[in-house]
Amino acid sequence: MLFEYILPAEFAGTHAIILILSAGFTSFVSAAMGIGGGLLLLIIMANVMPLGALIPVHGLVQLGSNVNRMVMTRQHIQMSIVGYFAIGACIAAIIASFVIVQLPLSLIEFAIGIFVLAMVWGVKPQKRDLPRPLRILAGGITTFLSMFIGATGPLVASIIHSQRADKHQIVATFSTCMTMQHGLKMLVFGVVGFTFLPWIPLVVAMIVSGTIGTWLGLKLLNRFSASNFEWAFKGIMTVLALKTLSSGVQSLL
Repeated sequence: MLFEYILPAEFAGTHAIILILSAGFTSFVSAAMGIGGGLLLLIIMANVMPLGALIPVHGLVQLGSNVNRMVMTRQHIQMSIVGYFAIGACIAAIIASFVIVQLPLSLIEFAIGIFVLAMVWGVKPQKRDLPRPLRILAGGITTFLSMFIGATGPLVASIIHSQRADKHQIVATFSTCMTMQHGLKMLVFGVVGFTFLPWIPLVVAMIVSGTIGTWLGLKLLNRFSASNFEWAFKGIMTVLALKTLSSGVQSLL
């Protein structure tokens, strides 16, 4: 069986509390820093829930969190980016529905860790408008990968950060693209047979917690200077990347 359908009994207790609190904190991180919360939540969830349910349940929680953030920042959304991103995302979702499989968590962690470090400390593209074909391609590639590795936020963020955008536009546009991506992911996993119903109470509680975290994070975002925002982004992503990479290497050995 490709996916884990059974909700373990322990999710009525301590594990549920850990995940609900984590959803609030990681939404706070995403709203305040612009990126990072989804990856952090994936790491936490990977340690307390069945791997078979990890990516679809994480995606459902992230869908709720990004919808909240998108609504709260809707006046800053750059539709010129979102529109073309959506075209590629829809094409990729259709393709993924025919080939979707799950990769070992160790490989997921290793790949994400390497990419994030390269993105944070590598050569940055200049802030300029990407050609329309590249926006479509970016939407397609990141959406396809999200079906297998779950947390493609850093990939999408690297695209948004390469545009001429201020910190509010970055958060708003990123949240809109991720809402679309996670929504398509939920559709694909539903089509291939994952049963979301047993997980709904936990997911709803995590989304409510995430809404509170998002509101608090956006309040903090307004107090960040551009330089503080950039360094906070680099710092939190470096820590997350090193932790993820370390865990992936240990699992592979």
